[in-house]
Amino acid sequence: MYALVALVPFVLLATVMGLSWWEDRILPPTDPADVSVTAPTTPTAPEQGPNPALPKGR
Repeated sequence: MYALVALVPFVLLATVMGLSWWEDRILPPTDPADVSVTAPTTPTAPEQGPNPALPKGR
């Protein structure tokens, strides 16, 4: 019984590694058009120049 409990992490690790191998080697590559849909986009604010209302100097 203790042997089964001790082997569970190794079985899970082997499962994850096997699925990773399966994804990399067996599954067909995704279409590049689909990648842009699933990739999260981060909005960027337009760059603002120096504020002309602030006095220069000091």
